[in-house]
Amino acid sequence: MQNITLLIHCKDQKGIIAAVTNFIVKVEGNITYIDQHVDVEQDVFFMRLESQLTNPEISLAAIKEDFKQTIAQDFNMAWDFYNKDLKPKMALFVSKYKHCLYDILGRYSAGELNVEIPLIISNHIDLKPIADQFNIPFYHVPFTKDNKEEGEQQQIALLKQYEVNFIVLARYMQIITPKLIALYQNKIINIHHSFLPAFPGAKPYHSAFKRGVKIIGATSHYVTEELDEGPIIEQDIAPVSHINSVDDFIMKGRDLERIVLARAIKLHSERKVMTYSNKTVIFS
Repeated sequence: MQNITLLIHCKDQKGIIAAVTNFIVKVEGNITYIDQHVDVEQDVFFMRLESQLTNPEISLAAIKEDFKQTIAQDFNMAWDFYNKDLKPKMALFVSKYKHCLYDILGRYSAGELNVEIPLIISNHIDLKPIADQFNIPFYHVPFTKDNKEEGEQQQIALLKQYEVNFIVLARYMQIITPKLIALYQNKIINIHHSFLPAFPGAKPYHSAFKRGVKIIGATSHYVTEELDEGPIIEQDIAPVSHINSVDDFIMKGRDLERIVLARAIKLHSERKVMTYSNKTVIFS
């Protein structure tokens, strides 16, 4: 028995749900989850469906081809089927900050994340002992303004070698190149250490402290060429007050970064995120 997930979006029109569910019945699938959303302003329909395929004689490849030639064509859909039993391969990019890396690897070791982590790439050597501790291959790829092209080539070669499906920037402190972004469109997840779009930059907690804010936050989003402007996946906040120091802000902020990034990874790896028009639809 195969467990599959179907994601679709298209122009909103009559009969989509009936057509899709009837198709699943036709291929001997048992629907275990279904949800849909309509963006009224843009007239776009979104759907996420989970199903168990009960007939082993019908392959997923055959189902995809049948769906492509019938339902997808009839409704002019953007769509894809995913095998839920295959864990996506996730590469981690890190620099020197260790809090997000430790959190992700701890959750990974505990079986909380439905992913494989075949490698860690870093522009510094500092965090290699952590990778060694968790028995994950660590690759030091220097990346500066003087060797960006060479660094990019090494990164891409490694990602292809390990057949990586998506990338997580666990406080990786370099700007991702346009070529890499194009290869992994809406598949590079970043954690931003502020509640976007407020207080961007290198020291958002210091800026927030000076402004006297009452909440701080963290934002996880997909990476685009427009820095920190990609589709937002997950956000959270924590209250602060005049009694808190900058160090308190940083501590609370790092807690948020860990939580928000872990949620974003979980949502993406479970195929619960759909992107459209620089926004996201997040299914439960």
